[in-house]
Amino acid sequence: MAETQTPAPPRQQPSSQTADHKRQEEPPSRGFFREHPIKAVIGLIALAALLIGSYLFWKYSQTFENTDDAFIEGHTDYISPRIPGTITKVNVVENQFVKEGDVIAEIDPADYQVSYERAAADAAQAQAQIKSLTPNVPITATTNQSSITSTEADLRNAEAGIGAAERDYDAAMSRLKEAQANNSKAKSDMARYKMLVAKEEVSEQDYDDKVTAVEASNALIQSLQQMADASAKVIDQRRATLAAVQVRLQQVRTNAPKELEIRRAAVQSAEASALAAKAQVDQAKLNLQYTRILAPVNGMIGRKMLEVGLRVQPGQQLLAIVPLDDIWVTANFKENQIRHMHPGQKVVIHVDAFDKDFNGYVESLPAATSATFSLLPPENATGNYVKVVQRLPVRIRFNPGEDPDHHLRPGMSVEPKVFL
Repeated sequence: MAETQTPAPPRQQPSSQTADHKRQEEPPSRGFFREHPIKAVIGLIALAALLIGSYLFWKYSQTFENTDDAFIEGHTDYISPRIPGTITKVNVVENQFVKEGDVIAEIDPADYQVSYERAAADAAQAQAQIKSLTPNVPITATTNQSSITSTEADLRNAEAGIGAAERDYDAAMSRLKEAQANNSKAKSDMARYKMLVAKEEVSEQDYDDKVTAVEASNALIQSLQQMADASAKVIDQRRATLAAVQVRLQQVRTNAPKELEIRRAAVQSAEASALAAKAQVDQAKLNLQYTRILAPVNGMIGRKMLEVGLRVQPGQQLLAIVPLDDIWVTANFKENQIRHMHPGQKVVIHVDAFDKDFNGYVESLPAATSATFSLLPPENATGNYVKVVQRLPVRIRFNPGEDPDHHLRPGMSVEPKVFL
């Protein structure tokens, strides 16, 4: 019992030493790259490809800007009549393609045909009036010239008449003076013979002859005096006639141009009436043409509200024509996306309806943001301000020949990609 047993050494120590010994004996591990070199190379290549691909994708994303806030736009031509009337024929249906100049509908032309014929008759009458008045101008000019010439001749005759009357008056006065001188001599002779008769130196008969001579001389003086007075009155008459002719000549010279202008004005008035009548004819002709409503452009019919028997008025909307040859894309890019945009840049336009890409180009950049042209533009200077990224409508055109079959329609959603 007293005998003690020596405890056995712990088992762990030999095993630990053995493990350390084994670790000292084993060679160091070579790692994953040494154990799997192929997989390591493949992994490195994949990592490098991923990094390079990420870099290239980042670089590629910096070369374009795109947006899904875009759609196709185009013109919409609303057709309305220019004249009132009743529709008698409709030649189109909804969604029909029409060409420029095609007859869309017709208005009853009866009233407008009558108006055209009436206007044509008025125009013919105005032309006839011009023909009747035009000859009056040269006739009046000739008549006026003849009147002036005739009056000038009368004036010369009156002046000559005054000269002749003055000469007659001078001759009468000369004869009167001669008679008065002879009368004085006869009276002297009579007085002398009277004294001789008293002395009986001459006969009574000789004295009577002298008395008779004095009486005859007195009678001749009286007659010549009357003739001189008459000549003086003739001079006054001729002068009055001359004054009248002068007045008439002045009137003719003054009125002749005015009469000619009146004739010309009458012709001009008739010509103006003819022009007005021609304008009425042209208007009536246009109204007659307007009875046929024509397509102004190539396009498709839409919103047709036109039926036979409908009473239409000018400006009344009958239908719309959408020209498919002139369409574009309005892309609302954010304001920080157009930093490097400019007209002419290439654009790839993805159309959602056909899941197809079309080529185009940037036609123009906008003048302002869309909010600026809205009904209620923002007033950032009043109240609380919240910064909002604005959008600007960029216009994009399709390249020529991209849609020869006209499959694209205004309003379609698209996603344009602008390459910067």
